Amino acid sequence: MARMHSRKHGKSGSKKPDEIKKPTWLQYDKIEAEKIVVKLAKESYAPEAIGLILRDQYGIPDIRIYNECITDILKKNSMLPEIPSDLFSLLKRAVALRKHLEKNKKDSTSKRGLELLESKIRRLVKYYRRTGRLPGKWKYDPEKAKLLVR
Repeated sequence: MARMHSRKHGKSGSKKPDEIKKPTWLQYDKIEAEKIVVKLAKESYAPEAIGLILRDQYGIPDIRIYNECITDILKKNSMLPEIPSDLFSLLKRAVALRKHLEKNKKDSTSKRGLELLESKIRRLVKYYRRTGRLPGKWKYDPEKAKLLVR
């Protein structure tokens, strides 16, 4: 598949097998793994960071072994953040880029990058509104994004 904002095609990546089998050396069962996820979420880790910690410190290669993903576990325990973490990281990038452009007004490459970044944010917001993860009237606004990131 082609890249989003260029005419390049990129390299194909490896795919995980359809059926994920539980490794024999795994020490944790489903309930213990869920407790670990909830504990890490209380320590204010993002879902991506929780996955890395589970892999590196607890030896759980993928939480999907237990037929649930991290966001499902957080939703079940009502600990899901208001703004999805991928959207939040894009908002942080946009705020940083706007701050850079205030100092460097003639940086046309960064202006183009900001346009592409904001179109990606709008596309993601549209998806999250459609799936019900964000309210129906939620809209991207640079000033509002600056307040959310702080």
